Amino acid sequence: MTNEDSGFNTKLIHAGDVDDQFGSATVPIYQTSTFTFENAEHGAQCFAGERSGYMYTRLANPTIDALERQIAILEHGYGAIAVSSGMAAASTIYLGLLNTGDHIISTDAIYGASRTVMEKQFVRFGFQSTYIDTTDLEEIKKAIRPNTKVLYIETPANPTMGITDLAACSRIAKKHGLVLVVDNTFCSPYLQNPLDLGADIVFHSMTKFINGHADVVAGVIITKEKAHYTQLRTMMTNLGCNMDPHQAYLVIRGLKTLGIRIDRGQDNAQKVAEFLEKHPKIEWVKYPGLSSHPQYELGKQQMRGSGTMISFGLKSGFTGGKVLMNNVHLALLAVSLGGVETLIQHPASMTHSKVSTEDKNNAGITDDLIRLSVGIEDVQDIINDLSQALEII
Repeated sequence: MTNEDSGFNTKLIHAGDVDDQFGSATVPIYQTSTFTFENAEHGAQCFAGERSGYMYTRLANPTIDALERQIAILEHGYGAIAVSSGMAAASTIYLGLLNTGDHIISTDAIYGASRTVMEKQFVRFGFQSTYIDTTDLEEIKKAIRPNTKVLYIETPANPTMGITDLAACSRIAKKHGLVLVVDNTFCSPYLQNPLDLGADIVFHSMTKFINGHADVVAGVIITKEKAHYTQLRTMMTNLGCNMDPHQAYLVIRGLKTLGIRIDRGQDNAQKVAEFLEKHPKIEWVKYPGLSSHPQYELGKQQMRGSGTMISFGLKSGFTGGKVLMNNVHLALLAVSLGGVETLIQHPASMTHSKVSTEDKNNAGITDDLIRLSVGIEDVQDIINDLSQALEII
């Protein structure tokens, strides 16, 4: 058992546990689609909300509930809603908060699919969107319209590593009656708690750091207040994008090592970033732990660590980047991030390929940008791998 005074890593191990009649040391997998009732009256009372109980896994399941309780505790929220993927979380938020004609302001360098689904799909429902550099608070203020309902921030941004001032965004959102939503995937609850900084809703692709082992696709939404929780949970269950019990079990298992994984990974990332910044073939490096980062001081204020994500550009541009990616041996050429393994990818042609060239350039997602998710391997091996590949350029 844990309490509010328990340390973060203690909560990772013990928060959210379920009572099990057999005394299981881990959360059991309730691999069932439906649950039986004592009698007809019991079933009717459960569906009417007059009695608590499980009815159908799309609505609730003990294994999924355990994960939701744990994430809500870690993010200091009212409640959490586990879903089938990070994009299921984003889509539930969009559909749960916006009506026809409503306007959303968002980070221009946000994860590509989060932007594409709004501009290519939800625009058909009359949703309006503006994508700006949210590190510039004046740009946010200028973008607000009478029909703006949501301010949707990703910080650090994917993949430019821009850091947005969440406390300042909260003040702007409250002044204009906006819901402040924060994609906290790059930090995880271990490094940043947006709800404590004034956000209304925070969400994660749990595929990344929270699970941390590149073997599960999952998402979660956490709300500060009951009203948003009820609103978004109703949308999620009606959409049917719930996670399944075995998926929840795997995330719970991965979550237990979140703290030690990030500690090791960001120690590695700091050394790798310093190596890259000094390399003669590197044009620029963006990493929150480097004093050269444009929002270095802000990052130290609202984040408890610099994380494991690095963006950098080569003097030889994308041509050199292609050579680099084709010649690394330890780092895996793959999308996603936040796992125990080091991954390298080219956002302009991969994760953000559906975003127009003009919008990518405006957001700083240039053709020379390489994104590196630093893993927990021995750091000298990571540096040696990058070094030998850079020599080939």
